[in-house]
Amino acid sequence: MDTGNFHHALKIREDLCVGCSHCMNVCPTEAIRVNNGKALLLDDNCVDCGKCFRECPSSAIIIDHDDFNYIFDYKYRVVLVPAIFTGQFPEDITLRQIHSVMLDIGFTHIYEVENGAEILADEIQEYVNTHSDIKPIISSFCPAIVRLIQVKFPSLVDNIMRLKPPLDISAHFIKKELLNQGIPESEIGIFYVTPCAAKIAAIKEPVGEKSSPIAGAINMDFLFNKVYHAVSKKSNQSCTIPAPLSLSEKAKSWSLTNGEAKHITGRCLAIDEIHNVIDFLEKLENDEIGDIDFLELRACDESCAGGVLTPGNRFLTVERLRNHAYSSTNTEIVQDFPNGFRNITSQRDYLKTKIGIESVSPRSILKLDEDMAEAMKKMDKVNQILKVLPMIDCSVCGAPSCQALAQDIVLGDADLKQCIFIQRTLEQKGEMTLEESNRILRKIWGFEKTNKYRKL
Repeated sequence: MDTGNFHHALKIREDLCVGCSHCMNVCPTEAIRVNNGKALLLDDNCVDCGKCFRECPSSAIIIDHDDFNYIFDYKYRVVLVPAIFTGQFPEDITLRQIHSVMLDIGFTHIYEVENGAEILADEIQEYVNTHSDIKPIISSFCPAIVRLIQVKFPSLVDNIMRLKPPLDISAHFIKKELLNQGIPESEIGIFYVTPCAAKIAAIKEPVGEKSSPIAGAINMDFLFNKVYHAVSKKSNQSCTIPAPLSLSEKAKSWSLTNGEAKHITGRCLAIDEIHNVIDFLEKLENDEIGDIDFLELRACDESCAGGVLTPGNRFLTVERLRNHAYSSTNTEIVQDFPNGFRNITSQRDYLKTKIGIESVSPRSILKLDEDMAEAMKKMDKVNQILKVLPMIDCSVCGAPSCQALAQDIVLGDADLKQCIFIQRTLEQKGEMTLEESNRILRKIWGFEKTNKYRKL
């Protein structure tokens, strides 16, 4: 079992954190504690879903993305644009205008991510057919879901489809095309416009492969504002590129809920929003649900349209993309830019050699010890502790639940006296003073919060 820490795009700024516990209470994997009045991230638990980022009232949780100027370290600067990005713009702004501005601000090539779906769709179907002994096959599209399964549902890691998502397939295609033109690899920089934190983490530390062909990730919210303002300024000027031809209907809707599942035969389900996914996986792990061939699981509500770095309303984005998809008349992917690329299917044989990933290792947060006998003893201790805890998950102890506190105690990271109910009981028995109780609370929540009453 892999026990090393993940790379995380989510970071907590202690200077801005007020220790409010909002982030701790929304985290689906209980990856946050409060200590000394500040939120503390448990690296092994976090899956970079971004729930905490969206909830934080003081903007203390940030997403560590690459600086835009990093693109200029490369002579050939390719931007991988997901359909979700173009779906952020109002209908009166055309794809041609968006791409024209992106070339103006520094990119030399533009490529739409979902081109990779044209290769992937057939490969998924073949994978499902040839792995009929494994049910269900779980999509590897969403990196937050892959990490969620690793840490919370380790018994299901073998169900994860060992195929790369369209993003990586498109990146491999672009790099091959440019290399075929005689461009040195050191001069090629491929950058992805990301709608979420999980995809940044996946680029920096990909699961199932040693490295990513993508050089960096650009915050979608940042780039949208940069492009939108530039489009507004040059609305009366001519564009620098001809009108690009459209993605196919399949490609345009791939990143939306049911974008993958509807192209796979058999019993397929599409589930979005991480708490919904967790609820379903718990039932699957307990054998309450069976006979499913393929699962498309996405961490965000409305899938990538609901990513934490998308500036627009997710429902309007979905509407725009579905309208675009339904109006598509092209069945093949064509790019019509200067120095453009061929149809991605021209490299099908090559991409099939790059499409696979290695097996995914479990990284269970529930594993209390590497030694099974010792782990069982520790689990018994957890259960004994739970018998004396109130089981109301008030979070005053600085942990999100009584279960989390019990596990922290057994692992040596917390003390039973952190529970406010245990403190009151000990005070009544004369085994703890009020001052000792206050010291414990101050250690968790900080001096300021526990001293406010004296200011009245």
